[in-house]
Amino acid sequence: MTPIIHTKNLSKSYGGLTVLDRVSLSIFPGEIVAIVGPSGAGKTTLLQILGTLSTPDIDSTTRLEIQQTDTLGLDTRQLAEFRNRSIGFIFQFHELLDEFSALENVMMPALIHGKKQKEVESRALDLLTRLGVEQRKDHKPAALSGGEQQRVAVARALMNSPQLIFADEPSGNLDSQNAAQLHQLFFDLRDQLNQTFVIVTHNKELAKMADRTIELVDGKII
Repeated sequence: MTPIIHTKNLSKSYGGLTVLDRVSLSIFPGEIVAIVGPSGAGKTTLLQILGTLSTPDIDSTTRLEIQQTDTLGLDTRQLAEFRNRSIGFIFQFHELLDEFSALENVMMPALIHGKKQKEVESRALDLLTRLGVEQRKDHKPAALSGGEQQRVAVARALMNSPQLIFADEPSGNLDSQNAAQLHQLFFDLRDQLNQTFVIVTHNKELAKMADRTIELVDGKII
């Protein structure tokens, strides 16, 4: 099977401090992979580089291929288009836009992509329904519970039908019940939509559920 992500020798340093040290890995379609390790191990840095939100230190051996695309060879515009089309993101603090309703927040990635309002609204509503929060579609984020906010954020990540979802501590701000429901949701979505999830987490239960864990210590996979 061809990997959906393939990397070789990803490194990242800040002012002489090495945060990521020559990380090589492959992730395959339909996998749910947990990235674990102590605070400061480089987990979020790795996720940001894999998600093309940050660039690694590049030498002749560095590779970052996503869906068989050499992302290090794309210019800024091409990379933004690729990211919007191919990758969804879920963050610990949902990052919803306060001035917009749940439905409008979910629609945003597709509107940025230039899709028509009517088509976009129909898909956004379908996603909110799939995630069980369609009755909250007209509410702004401040009126939603923490669990509802994260479900809306998941719907937004799915809006452009990306094959690949990156999540950074997605349940870190939730109580245990809502966290467990969110974790199960990831597996349900993978089974229904064949999405691939790469999740940075400190949650031991989620790490146990994952198909595979990648452990980082001091910027290296162990």
